[in-house]
Amino acid sequence: MTQTIALRVRTLVLLFLAVTGALLAGAAPVSAHAALTGSDPAQGAVVDRAPGQVSLTFSEQIALSDDAVRVLDPKGKRVDKGDPANPSGTTYTVRLLGGLPDGTYTVAYQVVSADSHPVAGAFTFSIGAPSETTVSVSTQTADDGPVGLLYGLGRYVSYAGFVVMAGGAAFVLACWRRGAGVRAVQRLVVSGWLALTGATLALLLLRGSYTRSGELGDVFDLTLLGEVLQTKTGAALVSRLLLLAAAALFIAVLFGAYARPSTGATVSDGAARRPTDAEEDEEKRDLTFGLAIGGTVVAAGLAASWAMSEHASQGLQPGIAMPVDVLHLLAVAAWLGGLTALLVALYRAPGDTPVDRDAVRRFSRLAFSGVVVLVATGVYQSWRQLGSWSAFTDTRYGQLLLVKIGLVAVLVGIASVSRRWTARLAEADGTGRTDGADDADDDGNGNGNGNGNRNRDRDSDREGGVDSGGRSDREAEQGGGDAEPGAGDAERVGVGVGVGVRQAEADDAGAATPGAAAEAATGAAAEAGANGEEA
Repeated sequence: MTQTIALRVRTLVLLFLAVTGALLAGAAPVSAHAALTGSDPAQGAVVDRAPGQVSLTFSEQIALSDDAVRVLDPKGKRVDKGDPANPSGTTYTVRLLGGLPDGTYTVAYQVVSADSHPVAGAFTFSIGAPSETTVSVSTQTADDGPVGLLYGLGRYVSYAGFVVMAGGAAFVLACWRRGAGVRAVQRLVVSGWLALTGATLALLLLRGSYTRSGELGDVFDLTLLGEVLQTKTGAALVSRLLLLAAAALFIAVLFGAYARPSTGATVSDGAARRPTDAEEDEEKRDLTFGLAIGGTVVAAGLAASWAMSEHASQGLQPGIAMPVDVLHLLAVAAWLGGLTALLVALYRAPGDTPVDRDAVRRFSRLAFSGVVVLVATGVYQSWRQLGSWSAFTDTRYGQLLLVKIGLVAVLVGIASVSRRWTARLAEADGTGRTDGADDADDDGNGNGNGNGNRNRDRDSDREGGVDSGGRSDREAEQGGGDAEPGAGDAERVGVGVGVGVRQAEADDAGAATPGAAAEAATGAAAEAGANGEEA
């Protein structure tokens, strides 16, 4: 029966990962681009006299270059003076040359919205009477070409790299300190740093072409690069690179001095002596505290490099929206990045450094906190961006947001089902043991009982209190009640139960498999949502 349950848990794990991946993939593009909401003269208008300027009003503040707005006469000749101004709010103006003749004029614009995406469009107006025009203006942006594809890929990779790097480091410091010495965890965090650094460099080089020409050949145009460095997005990318240098130092200490045990000698009264356990513990605590503070500052700074260059920095309440956006990104990293580190540790950690139940329980609490922060910040961001209930169905941003809400609901459903299955795993044979222990019992009075007695004798010797039957008083009391504590842990911790059951098997039978532990533990992040409902 437990084999069937384990198979279903494995299916739930795969489904959870698929939905989580879709949720992460949808995190970046769920944003509302700027849109032209009005102009003077209006689209298709016919005016009696030539206006002195053309004004454009957008749905949000935008970034403009000197030639972001162009006004062309019927023959395609430019008749504006360039250098558009921003007299107020989201309205932008460009002055026109004097003495313009009658005819149809074309206004073309290519601007950058608050989420750093380019937006292009065009409209016409006429002076005196409409006329034929030879002007043909493309409203396509770099999003539609190879530069847009590469830039979008760089955005996804940078988000993923940040989540893996920050979440993996948080898992080590907050949940499993022994993981600092595990090669697989080290490679995971370093890979996240490399991905984020490489993607940030690529975004900086692609930025000029992405917002202007859309040509790959302009990637190494130093003039465009200089213009990018003067923009808000360019400054954010440079700041991110500087913070990544600090992150490299943090990672070096985390997997260097922090991972090594304090075994060196100290000198006292002219004689060498080894530090006591208390001194080593105090030194470790001090280093942990320092790394936690430094890592939090660096991670928050990296998250702020997104917040300061995208929607949070514009519109309503930017002073509140930017810190909220930082918390949102940090919560995603702690949840999904921590889950990734937990899976890597369960499957790839060496046998002499297993992931213990306490580590999984700590991650369960961390994931629960992350889900709470995600929900709170997500509600605020949705309210700030949409502004009305009808926007959920009337705008593309609202529709994509509904998809994200649906994915979160699926995660909560998976958490609920996974929690029931892991509880059944704990109660499957009435003792809280899994298949390995069942197989031992099926051997009758042979190897099963013999191994069980030997393991109990070993545990009793370790506790220092062996009774006449070779079993300690503690184990004698637990002989008939192992299932209840396991089930209790499942009710209190959720994800901890699966790994708790398998860790108990490792203590009693000495052979819990990493795959089995992973099946019951992978639902940790999602089950945090279910824990929140019951709390």
